[in-house]
Amino acid sequence: MQHVLVTGGAGFIGSYVVEELIRAGYKVRVLDNLGPPTHDGTLPEWFDKGAEFVMGDVRNKDDWRKALRGIDVVIHLASYMDYHLDFSAYIRTNIESVALLFECIVEDKLPIKKIIAASSQSVYGQGKYQCKTHGIIDAPLRSEAQLAARQWEVVCPKCREPIIPLPEKENDELSPQIPYAISKFASEKLLFNLGRQYDIPSVALRYSIVIGPHQSFRHFYSGALRSFAVDVLNNQPIQMNEDGGQTHDFVNVKDVARAHLAVLTDQRADFECFNVGSGESTRVIDLARMVAEEAGVPFNRSLNNRYRVGNIRYTSMNIDKLRALGWKPKYTVRGAVKDYLQWVRQFPGLKEALAQSYHQAEADGVLKKV
Repeated sequence: MQHVLVTGGAGFIGSYVVEELIRAGYKVRVLDNLGPPTHDGTLPEWFDKGAEFVMGDVRNKDDWRKALRGIDVVIHLASYMDYHLDFSAYIRTNIESVALLFECIVEDKLPIKKIIAASSQSVYGQGKYQCKTHGIIDAPLRSEAQLAARQWEVVCPKCREPIIPLPEKENDELSPQIPYAISKFASEKLLFNLGRQYDIPSVALRYSIVIGPHQSFRHFYSGALRSFAVDVLNNQPIQMNEDGGQTHDFVNVKDVARAHLAVLTDQRADFECFNVGSGESTRVIDLARMVAEEAGVPFNRSLNNRYRVGNIRYTSMNIDKLRALGWKPKYTVRGAVKDYLQWVRQFPGLKEALAQSYHQAEADGVLKKV
């Protein structure tokens, strides 16, 4: 039996990874600081009691040392993911934590057999597009002036014609555009550099937009599903950004958890990065309609010309590389929507939490209306 440490294991994705590991017969220890905005300082009721819990912070070397005793494998999920102005928090949490992990391993000569770290599709930036005139291009981010003019489509920088998004592949050029994405890009580089130097097999998983129960409703990063669910549960029109025509790869959290087991047990995954998604693109307006249908209410939308600064309009993930290891999606987006609605109903104050996160995002200049 291998002993696995899961950082951030009390959180959204982490809680499902912990359950998968225990189900597969692994001994699991969790390191989590239970801090806001994801947590309220207490261990959530969904935490699997079959795992050992250690209160601690991945930004603290002593906490790493305490958590790493007797560990064979590290699954490093703890990260900072919100849209805030404390830019240094991305560096301390997402990059420095990887450095501290390796410092402990090297200094204490720990026999760690593998490290799996969470990354993000955001490292691709705007991604690749196909222009019928100019071929494949790397489109720049839409400008503030363009968004303020309600010109939502991504266009070719040469001919200004609409262009078609292409699925992102692991060997595509990376062009992260926001502090979170830049920190994930750097953490990947550090992970593979130190992993190879000290001969510790390392893997990076680039998640698309993960949805399902346990997803925190306390911060802005929780995204469209949380927002749409709060609207329908409060008998209000579903509010969405831009025109609702954005498309994203939404993936069920259960499939994401399974991906960690796939790369953990396969040596072909060593020193590789993998996209983890559904392999399909869903329009935001269709996700909203799905939420209304699963809630049993009429679909009533509200387009308020609101946009998020730095947001990517189209994302699409090529998941062939992970499929080659024998993994493939088993669970649906609709299933995640249904499960989330059933789960989130139990929490009071959803409307107030959503309003507070939007207010803070507007105050920080992250969310704007035109």
